Amino acid sequence: MDLRKLESLDIKGKKVFLRLDLNVPIKKGVIQDETRIREALPTIRHILAQTNKLAVCSHLGRPKNGGSPDDSLELVGRRLAELLDREVVFVADYTKEPVIQIVNQLIQNQFVLLENLRFHAGEEGNDYDFAKILVDGFDFYVNDAFGTSHRAHASVARAAEFFPPTNRAAGILIQKEMDALGGILARPEAPFVVIMGGAKVSDKISVILNLLQKCNHLIIGGAMAYTFLKYRGVNVGASKVETDKTDLVESIYRNAEARRVEIHLPVDHVCGSEFAETTKPVVTENNAIPAGMLGLDIGPKSIKHFQNLIRGARTVLWNGPMGVFEWSGFASGTMAIANAMASAGGAKTIVGGGDSVSAVNKAGVADKMSHVSTGGGASLEFLEGKTLPGLKVLRV
Repeated sequence: MDLRKLESLDIKGKKVFLRLDLNVPIKKGVIQDETRIREALPTIRHILAQTNKLAVCSHLGRPKNGGSPDDSLELVGRRLAELLDREVVFVADYTKEPVIQIVNQLIQNQFVLLENLRFHAGEEGNDYDFAKILVDGFDFYVNDAFGTSHRAHASVARAAEFFPPTNRAAGILIQKEMDALGGILARPEAPFVVIMGGAKVSDKISVILNLLQKCNHLIIGGAMAYTFLKYRGVNVGASKVETDKTDLVESIYRNAEARRVEIHLPVDHVCGSEFAETTKPVVTENNAIPAGMLGLDIGPKSIKHFQNLIRGARTVLWNGPMGVFEWSGFASGTMAIANAMASAGGAKTIVGGGDSVSAVNKAGVADKMSHVSTGGGASLEFLEGKTLPGLKVLRV
């Protein structure tokens, strides 16, 4: 997909409206992971080098009933100010005073940050009037919010349509995402290993079926592995299983066989007697899970097998943890995958957003990956082969 690039716009001294994804986890007033903030900096700096007439916007979380102080972007604004050494003019209610009026009053070392877009129903409703309030009077529209580009929301899709195609463009982060994820769909170097984890087969069926046309090996871990094992007739104890999704698993096996893709499931597990952080980790001898026990991570034999596949790969894509990695007793599998990818030599290693990003950050190896995507759902939908609304409006 050919997108108009930020670098092609003549924005010197112009008014620029910038949609970012600053949706970072915040706990007790502390930003837990500022990856998305830091990934937005190159685009912000590029624009500020040419104009200070900049308004930045984003959503944060899923606020209800108009939002609360806990959902505010004000804390993110303070962190942006520190990282950029600029004054952020925070605008709490831009539906009362036009954004462009505030932008026109900015002095050299300032730029505008709007309060959480999702405080307004018009954002998720892709409302025309709300979009017009946001961008009225601006010269250029730039979107660098890859993580939200699969949403047809007012600031992502509708707002861009108020500008001629030559005055809207993709930011630097979106370009990086397209190069990395687009490269996997277009020309992955073999052997290509896809690692899928997480809870539900149903959440990943479309992306798995699309990637089966490209990959050589498919590794399945996390809770979704128990649905696959159950389908294969393996006892999975009290583990979480999507019993109504056996048809989806069957279609994956059928497609894999037709394309000669090897599917790899866990050959042992780390289990617990209950779904609780305090439960005692128990390693199984093989791929069967005893009655009454729950699979909560892949076991040491599985780790070794999956590591060998990763070491022999030229391209690796990972989305979804191998277990409940937030709990130390059940984090070994996920951490092992992260470290195996980090030491995969000259292989191209892509982390496809979501919890996998948290995992590589926890392992301290994010900087050793070829690319860490900032989009969870957006990454998956793009890898399914879908046209994302936020990217469609940026086409050349």
